[in-house]
Order: sequence, then C-alpha cells, then structure tokens
Amino acid sequence: MKKLLLSGVAAFALPGMAAAASCPTVTVADMQGVAAGAFPQQFELAEFQGAASCELAFAANPAIGDLNARIRGNGELPALADRLPTEPLVVAPYDAVGTYGGQLDALSNATESGTSDFLSVRHVNLFRYSDDLQTVVPNVAKSWAWNDDFTQLTVTLRAGHKWSDGAPFTAADVAFWYNNLMMDTNVIAEAKDYALAGGKPMKVEAVDDVTVTFTLEAPKPGLIETFSFTYVQPFQPKHFFEQFHPALNDQADANAKALGYEGGYDLIKAYYGNSDWMDTPSPMLTAGDKLAGLPRDTMPTLESHILVKETTEGRHYVANPYFFQVDTAGNQLPYISEMDEIYVGDEEVRTLKLLNGEVDYKSQAVNLTSAPVLLEGQEKGNYTVDVKPGIASPTIAFNVTAEDEARRAVFGDVRFRTAMSVAINRDELNEVTAFGLGTPTQYIGFSPRPDFIDAKWSDHEAGFDPERAKMLLDEMGLVDQDGDGARDLPDGSPFVLDWQFSTQASSAQLVELVAQNWTDVGVKTTIKEVTSDEFRSAQSSNQLDITMWGKGQPAGSILGDGEIWVPPFDGYFDVRTGMLWAEYISSNGENGVEPPAWVADLKAELDTYQSSAPGTDASIAAAQKMVEIMAGEVLFIGTVNAPAPIYRSNNLQNFTEFKTQSYEFYRTYPYRPAQWFLTE
Repeated sequence: MKKLLLSGVAAFALPGMAAAASCPTVTVADMQGVAAGAFPQQFELAEFQGAASCELAFAANPAIGDLNARIRGNGELPALADRLPTEPLVVAPYDAVGTYGGQLDALSNATESGTSDFLSVRHVNLFRYSDDLQTVVPNVAKSWAWNDDFTQLTVTLRAGHKWSDGAPFTAADVAFWYNNLMMDTNVIAEAKDYALAGGKPMKVEAVDDVTVTFTLEAPKPGLIETFSFTYVQPFQPKHFFEQFHPALNDQADANAKALGYEGGYDLIKAYYGNSDWMDTPSPMLTAGDKLAGLPRDTMPTLESHILVKETTEGRHYVANPYFFQVDTAGNQLPYISEMDEIYVGDEEVRTLKLLNGEVDYKSQAVNLTSAPVLLEGQEKGNYTVDVKPGIASPTIAFNVTAEDEARRAVFGDVRFRTAMSVAINRDELNEVTAFGLGTPTQYIGFSPRPDFIDAKWSDHEAGFDPERAKMLLDEMGLVDQDGDGARDLPDGSPFVLDWQFSTQASSAQLVELVAQNWTDVGVKTTIKEVTSDEFRSAQSSNQLDITMWGKGQPAGSILGDGEIWVPPFDGYFDVRTGMLWAEYISSNGENGVEPPAWVADLKAELDTYQSSAPGTDASIAAAQKMVEIMAGEVLFIGTVNAPAPIYRSNNLQNFTEFKTQSYEFYRTYPYRPAQWFLTE
C-alpha cells in the first residue's frame, strides 16, 4: 500500500487545560457558529477558546515517535505538551479535520531546479499571505507592530516555540540570522536588497525571548511583505550554528577543523549554503566521508517537515515533531507523515509521471503546452488539473554588459532592444503557446499592473512591426554586408545571437517562434536548450547573449524587495542583465562597467516608493516614474502573460482552489499545506 493512513491519536492537555477536548471541529466550510478570528481561517489559542467557549485538548500523530527516530541528532521525544508552544497557532482546515499518515509524492527538475514548488509545501515564515492574496496574517510570529513612521518593526514570537530538535526558538534566532549570517560577508558576500532599508543595514535586536525589533535607517513599510511572500526565512538556529561561528565562539574554527572542514565558516556553508536560498544541497549530498562526524544531517527547522535523506536522485522528509500548529480539534499538524521528492530533468518524462498519477501535487515547470494531454488523462490518472492565471511571464533580456564590446554596444542601444521587441509577433505566441488564453504584454516591472500605472506601458513597443524593426536595425548600421541574408555588426563581422534557454522558464515553442521572428528581420538567432543549472551558471558568469525567465512582481512585494529594479535586476535564479553594472555599483566604481544615468534615477524612485506609505501621492508618483524608466528603456522585453496548470491527486484533501499559478506569493504557502491530508 503506497499510503498508509493512521486514524488513532493520543490526546494530551497542555498545563492548565482541561483533559477532554470539548471544542467544535471548526472548518472553513462549516464554522459551526464560531465567529471568525482577527485573521482569516486561523486563531490564536485563547482567541479560539473564547470564541468557541471551550478548552482545547491536544493530540499527536501516533507515528511521530518513529518519525522522530529518523531525524539524526534528535533525542528521545518528550510529551506533546513539551513540544507545542504555550500558544500554538490554531488552524481551521478547509473541509475536514484530517487523518494522519501517508506520503506526499512530489516531482522537481533537479537539485535547486524546479524545487520552490515543493519547498513551499513545508515552508513557514514570520507572516503569511492569506489565500485571498491580500491579507497578511501571523504565522511563526504571533503579532507585529509598526511605529508611526515605519522605521521600527516589533515582532512578537510564540512563547515555548521550539526548533525541530526541541531547542527553544527565541528572538535571539532572528537576531542571529540577520547579524551573523545576512550581515556577515563571510557567509553572504553582499547584503540583499530586502535586508536593507534606504540602502543601509537595519538594527535587529532581541529584546527578550519573544520580542525582536527591526530598527530602520529609512521607512520601509513593505518589510513585513518580504517576510510573508518569499522563501527568505528571517530566523536560523543560533544554538546549532554558534559552535562553528567564529564571531560567536573562539573555538569555532577548531571545532570545524576537528570535523574535517577548513574552518567554521566553511562548515556553516555546508549547512546554510552560499546564499539565502533554502533548497541548497545538505551535507548528506556534499559532505562525503565527513558526514559521519557532523552533528546533524541538516540544520534544525521550524518547517512542517524536515529532511532525513538526500541523494542526487531526490530527497525525503518526515513530519516535524515540534511543529507549532494545531487544528480546531487540537491535532498537531502536519497530517501527512512523510514527503518524497524525486528529480526528473526531462519534461516529457515528468509529464508521463503526472499522467500515470505518480505525483500528488505539482505546478512549477508544468507548462501550458502540457495542459491538453493532462486534462485528457484526469480520470484515468485519478488527478485534477486546474488552469490558473500567472503573475510572471517569460521575459527576455540582452546582455547590456557583454564581455564582447561590439555586442555590448549593440545590446546597450535602446534602438536595438526596441527593434527586437517590435519584431516579436506576440499574437502568434499567444495562439501557439497559450491557446489564445494569454495576454500579449510588455514588461513593466509591476505584475499584475496596478490601477495607478497607465495601461499604455503594457503595450509600449509591444506591437508587431517588423518593418520598423528593420528600419531601426538599419539605422544602427546592423546591415547585411556580405550578402548572406543575415545582418552583420558595423565592423563587418558576423552577428549571430546564441540563445541558450531552459524549459523551466518557458516552452521551447515560444523560444523557437521568437528566434524565427528575429531571424526574419535579419538577426540570425540560434537556440539551444540547456538545464536550468547550466543557464544560471552561464548567466552569472556574464557569458550569455540572451537571458530569459519568468519576471514580474506584485506592487506589495516590491515594497519590501526591490531587487528587480537595481542591477543586475534580479537574483541568481531569475532573468538578469547588467552584471558588470552591478559589479561597478558594489565596488564603488573600482570594477565593472559604469551604468547609464537612468539606472541611478530608477534606484532613487525605488527608494521613494519603498519608504512611502502605500497609496500616498509620493508612493504612486514614484511607481509611475519607475515604470516609465523601465518600460521606456525596454531593458527587459515582455512576451505573453499566460495561465498555467496546477496538478493534484484526487487523494489529496483539504486542497482549495488557487487564485494564481505563480511563484510571487510563494506558490502553495497561502493555501496552508500543513492541513492537507491523503486518502486512499
């Protein structure tokens, strides 16, 4: 039997609680007369007990002891009363109180490729967007409060909250994440935009065990957005890392060397990676013979599930025995005992596995071109496919700081970028790759376009006009000098675009059509499919002529993270350009290539947007100017914003309808996967 379901539970009462559960089993579908809490679909414990006039007793997964035994480094499991916070988050399931057990089967492309979908299933953060994608609600944090001018954020945590190894989770873990990981250049080489306010570091202090303050040099009301919609988790286990952190422990390097590492920072990176991305390979995959000497296979977590096995073929997780959420019947979440992730790099093989019903949930890297065959196979495969709108869309950029200076001059000319934009037949792209369901669009930065941004920018230089494209190219001196039918560089050397792309970013059909459009106006374009890892590595090394990935960000998200507006205009996993502009800025002009003046103007408007209260005249004016600069420069070329499939097994319960198939609200995170459960 693939999924073993366990229905028996053992009940416990927290100190001071009645031994018998007397609370109504409230669900979103049936609130049973209980008034909604301050936030949708969830309650603080006292709030729920007051609204329901009851006292909640608590119960655990009967298999949790066996699951805990598989977490290397964990001790014997204490009673549930000693594992839950004093005030756990009470979650109302969508349809029913679930059944414990089972294994969620997931599918990704490769290590760090197509994994954010699966990562989001177990993800937690200080806050969360509710499933209306508008309301920010507490999650790991119990509450938050701003001062009047958005220069100090106070976050209150849950008393008694514990890491997956049973160690206390406190405000010191938040301060450690910021001060000793994010701001330590030995761990993170350059501070992330979301970790700064007005371009300057914040002051993060643990006031007491449950209170942490973020003091900002400039107002940044969107900071809570960052801790609601992204993979970035602003907490790490200080108790685990401090034994190897040279800034905190005089014996750190010696401790690390005793385990076979060069020093403390080297060992920290074995667990935390070289970035803030949370799906970097664990020591199980990277430590080799040194693994046996390490204290744990992976660092402790607050997530619903913790890693217990990793190979080059995939990963396996078990339920976190210290998870901080319970349902309205008092059952500790998650319901699902185990999760298994396998890597399949070939899109056709992934589609076949979906058709065969071998996967319980998948949306990332399932392209719309797969929808017809997946829809046809639903009954046979015992799954459901929904096609939902996207937020980001395939977006193209030319390497404006290419190493080859002749190409750099071409790519850096707005006439060239404009020509290549109007050479694209977006209506054809929509019909062929999106079955006419998409919307041809220019890239403007904000997605979806807010009402305060003029609709004209979504159409800016996006109309199909090959004759104008040819005229602009001629004007630049990009003409066919040797009579072979293809344009040459002004010095007479051949001009051929080498386009390396990943199907995780878009369908091959879209790339083929755009390449043909460009070839039709005389710019010969060759294409080659590569893995997403190969694409990202080459992009980061400034080796590509053309880059492409999904791009676009909601207005609220940009309040907290403006990475897409400053060189290189996104992170490692996304579409970027201007790598040498970024190097120039980060080195204060000592290295790289000086960017044009409009780059500084764009950053100034971003600073105003992020420091202004949302909806104010200053905020709106700054956003409008940001779009005018970004779209006007045609630095990134939009294509078609199209819907995409969401796949789930019919055995997966408490699965609500998603509003969007997108990364931008962190995929499944708003829809509370910890309350999913499996039936046979």
